[in-house]
Amino acid sequence: YPRSSPPLPSLHVRTMLAVTAPAARTALPALLATRAGFATAASARRVYVVGGHSTRFLGKGHPEFIHKKHPDFGKRENPDIKDYIKDSIQGALTASGASAAQVEKVWVGNFAGELFIEQGHLAAAVTVADPALLYKPSMRVEGACASGGLAFAAAVDAVRAGMNIGLVCGAEVQNTVSAREGGAFLARAADFKRERVLDDFTFPAVFALRMKMYRTEFNVSEKEIASISMKAYGNANKNPLAHMHFAKMTLERASAASDTNPNFLSNPELKPWLKVSDCSQVSDGGSAVIIASEEGLRALGKSPADAIEVLACEYAAGDLWSPPKDWCQMDTTVHAARRAFDKAHVTSRDIQVAEVHDCFSVAEALMCEAVGFAERGKGYKLALDGESNIDGRIPTNTGGGLIAFGHPVGATGVKQIVEVCRQMRGECGEYQVPKVPSLGLCANMGGNDKTSVVSILSSRHAQ
Repeated sequence: YPRSSPPLPSLHVRTMLAVTAPAARTALPALLATRAGFATAASARRVYVVGGHSTRFLGKGHPEFIHKKHPDFGKRENPDIKDYIKDSIQGALTASGASAAQVEKVWVGNFAGELFIEQGHLAAAVTVADPALLYKPSMRVEGACASGGLAFAAAVDAVRAGMNIGLVCGAEVQNTVSAREGGAFLARAADFKRERVLDDFTFPAVFALRMKMYRTEFNVSEKEIASISMKAYGNANKNPLAHMHFAKMTLERASAASDTNPNFLSNPELKPWLKVSDCSQVSDGGSAVIIASEEGLRALGKSPADAIEVLACEYAAGDLWSPPKDWCQMDTTVHAARRAFDKAHVTSRDIQVAEVHDCFSVAEALMCEAVGFAERGKGYKLALDGESNIDGRIPTNTGGGLIAFGHPVGATGVKQIVEVCRQMRGECGEYQVPKVPSLGLCANMGGNDKTSVVSILSSRHAQ
């Protein structure tokens, strides 16, 4: 407006003037009701996973991973981030019957590309999968090890708000540096200034402290907690995509430190409490899913019976700057899980298959307690007693989890969604749950339980 024009009343003043008019006072309730209707309609929009795909997870310990002593060293190279993004997205498009042109928005989960591969800006990396993704709205999401879960949560929120077809991809490449240097990179997910001094391997040290607290408070033996690692490797042996598909782990080996399973920390107080077998893998890999609304399903020529519904996807953040109030509880995951169960109108007793964030063996026990599968101090018993086995009461991490399927950080949260959906479709082959489940849960954690994403998925509409 020209400077000589009188100033317009502020929005607040104009609104107050408007509602003083009799006609406006009459119209206002209808306007508010309409707005409430829009909000209700948005929250009521149903969200579906149409299809997904995970690449093979690779790293040290897998015979196909190229290292300096590998016979193919110098002859071929390991896949890079472009390969993992390309393969996972193309696989998800094929699995869902969608074209890239039908995708409205894209989310990419990645934690530390700038550090491990000197590459950021990965939201603009997806056109390697299909040129039709060029100029699509795309964003990168970072939340440490929960980056993939948060990317999925953002896409779910977008569908509830009006989007019809979205693409979520998670990818990470970590095997470009030494384990010690990688430990420093991953420590950026902690309060770096406060916690980096614990050990060169910061997160193993943090969870060694959780292991010490947990085993001491609840009188858990090394052999009892080792049942979690043994289960993970046993499941991975049945999963051809798993990083540790070819590695064997007996209960005896997982129960005691040895030359091949050392206590590797330098911190003398924490060193006895964690072995290599307790740890997740430093993996490279990618995973992607296509999600849609009911309108999106129709555009793809599908019905709800062809997809897996997302009943809830809730996330929570803790306090990065402070240690846990209780080292024997995952408080952030507890809050995310409560909201997810409330929104889905189900309980932990209804869940028939689960993927939980087992970055370390004690983490699986704590996550199972946080989502309500076990009472406090009894999460380890699920593996010990066979209840979390593939044929158990609550099959958990059926493909090997982070410990043995692998943990390419940005991909893990998306992989969890893919795995539960595959179980619900009876597609898991040798590690398929005997009775195909219809209700599943994913719990993806970032840092020392500082971010958590809990999703509840259902195929019951198809029954």
